[in-house]
Amino acid sequence: MIDPRAIVDPSAVLGENVSIGPWTIIGADVEIGDGCEIASHVVVKGPTVMGCNNKIYQFSTIGDDTPDLKYNGEPTRLVIGDNNVIREGVTIHRGTVQDNSETRIGSDNLLMAYVHVGHDCVIGNHVIMVNNSAISGHVTVGDWTILSGYSLVHQFVHIGPHCFVGPAAFIYHDVPAFVTAFGSPAEPRTINREGLKRRGYSVEQIALANKAYKLLYRRGLQLEEALTAIAELGDDEIITMLLTSLESSSRGIIR
Repeated sequence: MIDPRAIVDPSAVLGENVSIGPWTIIGADVEIGDGCEIASHVVVKGPTVMGCNNKIYQFSTIGDDTPDLKYNGEPTRLVIGDNNVIREGVTIHRGTVQDNSETRIGSDNLLMAYVHVGHDCVIGNHVIMVNNSAISGHVTVGDWTILSGYSLVHQFVHIGPHCFVGPAAFIYHDVPAFVTAFGSPAEPRTINREGLKRRGYSVEQIALANKAYKLLYRRGLQLEEALTAIAELGDDEIITMLLTSLESSSRGIIR
């Protein structure tokens, strides 16, 4: 299942039922799990560890060096989970020693055409990055988040789980869990009600999320006051998720 026109480094480790298309290059220190499909004209550089059943489309570059000027050729790596779809022309860079020396992508994600994932980023599970969206170095994207087409995320930003970022938005600051962000610079609009509904949260939980959002953004409270008021809503998963994303913010949240 390896096309004879592909170039595979002898040190690369390939699992069972791996498919590699013509004119694809698999470099040294690359591990590819069972059932992965890699199309033609793809470059995968190491150190990269890839899980099972990932599908990578043509002209993508996976695991290349970062252009960050701090990078001096140190042996950093990229780790990718299972069941990801990486579409045409996607670029994903390895980490730097200034962070954890590692870029990490979870499982069941969809990275559409020409997406860019910068060095030291951490992407959770079930994330969708739409065409031409890009995240700078050291960015964290929580589970089930959607980044719309042409959206841009500044370095070191944290985006919580279940967020929705609108088309061509520019994210300078952290986005709390289940908040929607639109504009450049991005501003909060409301909760991601439809996303929470699709993922099985109850009507009561969504109402609780909306109440917490209003305490955070609509009552004129200082952040510490809002945190206290939100905590008083109880210990439901929705509240815990929001408080965790707020308390871990280092850049300040979008306003």
